[in-house]
Amino acid sequence: MGTPIESTCCPPFDPDRWNNETITWTEERFAKDRVFTLLFMPVGFGRTMRRLPAKVEATHAKSPDWLCLSDHTSRWNMDVYLAVDRDLPDTEMVKLPGRYLSRVYEGPFSDTGRWCQDFAEQARREGVETDRLLHWYTTCPKCAKERGKNYVVLLGRVKA
Repeated sequence: MGTPIESTCCPPFDPDRWNNETITWTEERFAKDRVFTLLFMPVGFGRTMRRLPAKVEATHAKSPDWLCLSDHTSRWNMDVYLAVDRDLPDTEMVKLPGRYLSRVYEGPFSDTGRWCQDFAEQARREGVETDRLLHWYTTCPKCAKERGKNYVVLLGRVKA
């Protein structure tokens, strides 16, 4: 009978590598893009998520773990940061230095508000104050459905 062929486009995600971890970034590069949101709901997110990887492939760059962070800056905008190993032409490049607490959640995107509250409560219990919260949606909806898991990583930058 053979093994079924997986038609997913997103790389496998190992939640143990990211759950309850502290990550320190200093010189890591991120390609920045933007997504219009309507009351925090992304509009055209897929278009952005095709545009950035196309730039990575065109320049033969690599994206570690396809780490792509979302920063919901307002009800109308979400900045997207894709980790890359080199600068990409015609792309705004940024660094996100700092120490980040990382926690993995699993479930529907509609639970995001509850996850953010849980993250803040856990940080408080640990005596840590964060000043920025980034989301890593590790799989697209198609891959999440196919794998039966929808992991989202929240990363809070520890306030200096």
